Amino acid sequence: MNIALLGFGVVGSGVYEWCRDRADLHVTRVLVRSAKPAVADISTMDFTDIVSDPTIDIVAEVMGGLHPAYEYVSAAMKAGKHVVTANKALIAAYYTELTSLAREQGVALLCTAAVGGGIPWLVNLARVRKLDAIERIGGIMNGTSNFIMDAMHAAPVSFDAILKEAQDLGYAEADPSADIDGDDIRRKLVISANIAFDAVLDEESIPMFGIRTVTDSDIATFKAKGFTCKLLATAAAAENGVCAYIEPTLLSADALESAVPRNFNLITYEGVNMGRQSYYGQGAGQMPTAANVVQDCLTILRGEGCFYTDKATPMALDGKDESHPYYVRTAASDKWLEAHTAETWATGVVTGAVNTYEMLAWAKAKLADDPTLFIAGIA
Repeated sequence: MNIALLGFGVVGSGVYEWCRDRADLHVTRVLVRSAKPAVADISTMDFTDIVSDPTIDIVAEVMGGLHPAYEYVSAAMKAGKHVVTANKALIAAYYTELTSLAREQGVALLCTAAVGGGIPWLVNLARVRKLDAIERIGGIMNGTSNFIMDAMHAAPVSFDAILKEAQDLGYAEADPSADIDGDDIRRKLVISANIAFDAVLDEESIPMFGIRTVTDSDIATFKAKGFTCKLLATAAAAENGVCAYIEPTLLSADALESAVPRNFNLITYEGVNMGRQSYYGQGAGQMPTAANVVQDCLTILRGEGCFYTDKATPMALDGKDESHPYYVRTAASDKWLEAHTAETWATGVVTGAVNTYEMLAWAKAKLADDPTLFIAGIA
């Protein structure tokens, strides 16, 4: 089966390496923006060379971004070519359009590498859904944020210092906002939740709070109380839709997520009958992520290619039944917080059970008064 790569960066070159010595998958064309000596004989700067080539079976989009990735992927499917992508932003933003187009054209659209990097999360989520109903999904979905939180628990270090180390190691971008504020996790969560619950969720409406304002003093307080703090994503079936959110969460020392080190991920589903099953591994990295791209190509080669679900029903966000206590540190307390405070810790206060959506809305608004505010749900 012949593959065209759209992009030859970290993941694209990894896909090329995985396929180079295989007899069943051949990279025969690579779309590039500048000369790449390693693939000079098969590279092109004109997408038309790919979309009009009848010998190309699969287009693997590993260029990233929304445009022109969306236009290229759409054109490829309209030309009858299967599509594999590692682009979470693309799938989250154009979920309905791309899944509908794949069904209309009778081609595969797979994006296993988009959520979990090297973890085969989406394929196993789709697999269990054929047998069991999913009640809840979530976990650690971003390696950069986990690297930061893990390091801050291992030794006293400021957030800014460990973020700089993460950037030096290549775990964090020069602009780390997507990782530390939750946008990257939210894209992965919306794709996962859509598949788990046959839904179409509005990505921008999912509430979140990141780790940008956590301090080493917060971490010391959590450790003294027997907790570990991790940035977690959650989505659960609700009475009138799906309850989805992202927030720092305080976990007991024996929780699986508490033991996840460095830039690893741990993603979990809970089935009605299957109970809890978790998937652990590298959430990013060249060869792990490229491996899932190649695995998707092999799925198509076996004739099993399709999207992970054939249903996509727009659903509302329903958080009315999700409540738990919160740790809150703020220099600008107000009557609402005082009314919900149950106890005082060294660096902040702890509330009684508060509705999650209400708390996240309060925190988002409160950042205007106190940019140093930090909150964390208590599991």
